[in-house]
Amino acid sequence: MRVRLLLPALLVFAGCTKSGEDPAAALLTEVKKRLTERDGRLTSYRLEGRTSEGAAEPVGFSFAYRSPQRMRAALGAPISRTFSWDGERLFELSETEKRLTTFKTELPPERRAGFLTETFAPFTPEGFRAPLLPLGASAKRTTHPRAQEAVELSAKVADPAAQGLEVAYTLRWPTLDFLGKRSLTAEGDTLEVRVEEEHCDEALKLCVPKRLTRWVKGEKVGETTLSGVELNPALPNDTFTLGAPEGYEVLTKTLVDAAAK
Repeated sequence: MRVRLLLPALLVFAGCTKSGEDPAAALLTEVKKRLTERDGRLTSYRLEGRTSEGAAEPVGFSFAYRSPQRMRAALGAPISRTFSWDGERLFELSETEKRLTTFKTELPPERRAGFLTETFAPFTPEGFRAPLLPLGASAKRTTHPRAQEAVELSAKVADPAAQGLEVAYTLRWPTLDFLGKRSLTAEGDTLEVRVEEEHCDEALKLCVPKRLTRWVKGEKVGETTLSGVELNPALPNDTFTLGAPEGYEVLTKTLVDAAAK
């Protein structure tokens, strides 16, 4: 069975130091360098917690990541579903439907990266990987209640589907720990993610969020609390390859690029 998907391009920011660049450009270059170094230190992590939206009951979840791009995410009852990417295949295991689906992929690299981002982003709390920003991002010094020194990375998202969305990340300086994210829509609505508690690792010299809250127009709409945080655990390959329990239906599908047809 072949599944067709239209996927947005994955936005990244990149650049290099130029002689004679202004202080803002030099700061952005230094931030990008330090973010790359930070990602190099944090090569794997395993999380457990609960997340809630609005008045809905909190849902338990777990997430595991290992560089390069191995991911496994699970939602607890009543959804009871697990997604995993082992570097070549995507697995979807549904306990409620007693079904394992294995997705092979014929997507080109950029579209595959975008698809994986869309699939796993809902399970990945802000602050564990470097923020993704479009070209044209800017950096400036700022302060924050959780840090005397901080930097703000901001940009307008160029994707037409974003409808004029502007996004700004606040990071502690110089460790670049995530402290908050603010988005401004074309309609003038403000969306925020705030770090309320942190988990810090002295050996890695970094902190990651332990409790995050989400706000729309100044009103709290959601919260994610991590009860378990492991940084740089050993995650063998079979962590990300799912098998079907006895009695489960087994399906195989193929992801193809509809735009190329």
